[in-house]
Amino acid sequence: MQRLSAARLGDLLAGDLRAFGGPSTIEPLAGRIRAEQVSIVLRSTLLGMAANILNAATFVIAVWGSPDQTKAILWASVIIAAAGFVGLRARSSFQSVKPRSVSRRTTQNLVRNAFLFGTWWGALPVLFFGGATSAAQVVITCLSAGMIAGGAASFSTIPIAAVAYTLPIFVGSAVAIVWLDGAVNVPVAILMVSYAITLFRAVLAHASEFTRRFILQAESENAIRRDVLTSLPNRFSFNERLENALVDAKQFDQHFALLLFDLNNFDEVNDRFGRATADALLVEVAARLRKSTRESDGIARLEGDEFAIIVTCDIRPDQIRSLAKQIIDGMRTPFMIEAREIYCRASIGIALTPTDGLDANQLLRCVDTALHRAKTLGTGSIQFFSANDDEAATRRHALERDLASALASDQLWLAFQPFLDLGSDRIRGFEALLRWQHPTLGAIPPSEFIPIAEETGLIHSIGHWAVKTACLAAARWPRDLRVSVNLSAVQLKNKALLDGILETLAEAGLEPRRLEVEITENVLISNFEETISLLQSLSSLSVTVALDDFGTGYSSLTYLRKLPLSRLKIDRSFVQDMLTDADCAAIVRSLVELAHELRIEVTAEGVETPDQLDCLRRVGCDEAQGYLIGKPVRIDDIPGIAAKPFGQKQVLE
Repeated sequence: MQRLSAARLGDLLAGDLRAFGGPSTIEPLAGRIRAEQVSIVLRSTLLGMAANILNAATFVIAVWGSPDQTKAILWASVIIAAAGFVGLRARSSFQSVKPRSVSRRTTQNLVRNAFLFGTWWGALPVLFFGGATSAAQVVITCLSAGMIAGGAASFSTIPIAAVAYTLPIFVGSAVAIVWLDGAVNVPVAILMVSYAITLFRAVLAHASEFTRRFILQAESENAIRRDVLTSLPNRFSFNERLENALVDAKQFDQHFALLLFDLNNFDEVNDRFGRATADALLVEVAARLRKSTRESDGIARLEGDEFAIIVTCDIRPDQIRSLAKQIIDGMRTPFMIEAREIYCRASIGIALTPTDGLDANQLLRCVDTALHRAKTLGTGSIQFFSANDDEAATRRHALERDLASALASDQLWLAFQPFLDLGSDRIRGFEALLRWQHPTLGAIPPSEFIPIAEETGLIHSIGHWAVKTACLAAARWPRDLRVSVNLSAVQLKNKALLDGILETLAEAGLEPRRLEVEITENVLISNFEETISLLQSLSSLSVTVALDDFGTGYSSLTYLRKLPLSRLKIDRSFVQDMLTDADCAAIVRSLVELAHELRIEVTAEGVETPDQLDCLRRVGCDEAQGYLIGKPVRIDDIPGIAAKPFGQKQVLE
């Protein structure tokens, strides 16, 4: 019971209004309210202390020459000294940066100081009123009333401080009046107590209203700073916290780490299962992030599937990596969304202060660059920013800028790699491969510039050019040769793609059966239903469809059953190892048999040796492609390659 009473007394002295029926608050909001209350008090403290000094001097002048002169000087000296000291400290505090939060002890100290000042002013009428002249009594009455009014106004947002200051003055005045002779004195004292109660109720009402307004304002600000979907802080709140962390880093040499978290396959989930499922996934991801991090770690959802984490404690690289690994591990368990298991693949980029900068824009650029490298390296990757990343980002930005004009300036061209029919040993067609010859950087590999084209949307114009150029070239070849063109996931989302292919075929005068489009399993994962519809439309026009790199992705048999496939291309990794790895050989043999059962032809990629070619013949593979058959060549070299049987070509070489 004693502990409970002490706790309640501590709450009361810290400005808590629950004891008087006021609104309740919890930390850290209560700390923010105290900071505002103390700030308001500090703004009036300097003027209040000046009033204390002036009033004390006025009282000394009023009793000058009386028997109480020496005692009055001693009493006033205490007030003047204390007021001067408090005024100087208040001036210093007011000029400093306003704190975001104030502790309970700070408010308790303020209440204590208010009580000490109020008690000393309450002693004034007790010590001097009875023996003073009528004129001096008027001065004492005015000074007491003025200090009560001024104190109530100064501490109006902290009722307990207002009480601590004004109550001793009321009590001292009432006692002084009661001690005087006269029948009217007791009613006057009672009237003073009534005034005190009325004043206190007014102060309490004002303070309660102030607190309620602050709570409503804080709730509104919190809503602005809160992500509606996940209830995490949003980008606006993150920017504020990042700026505050940078200020602390500069002023107090406090280091921190910035982590950028991203789901690699979120777009695939969104496209395949819809917006509602994707939103539900983000909510679950946010919940797991909370469990994987500490309360001191500032988590925020920036946009889409991108989350940021500001870590201010335990920021050694090994500790940060451990935290990042904990987050990645927390995402490995499949998410159950609407009775459906969804697997997430996540990556994390990390930047450190002050190593990677003390500027918000610079730090965000560094962590974004680190995240991009992490996503490039694959699922579950954790990457710290490095100087090499900065160079890579500079190169990437330069390529992004130059790619926009590469098509118009004839920097892009097509190379053609042949397919060999293993039954007739003749070339059956060519795969069109996009190449970029940069004027200053030289040959840029497709693995570097194709992702840039997809992210910037340039893939649509570049892809249309590639299909058109390939079709125009094939129209000049013998009619038994086909041309194969790769389509990316971004292209397949373009509703104008089908019309563009039809217009290109008509313009080139190429039979649709001689055009083959190649897609990868990743395309199917990200946009399965719409891809089926598009491919079926192409197939109905006699355009053939090939599934490239089969075996490296999910390799779902659903693709073979539902898609209008004419060809399946076995990935080079299986072909290269099939002579030394029995498992790879079994996979190649099984894929060929399965495809033939489904009336699908098979092309093996990456054939580099005669032994590999002989093995593919034995398992019944239909076609082969690789450096043994022929390297990618320019358009002008195709007639000579296509005219010679494969055996003769080898002899000539």
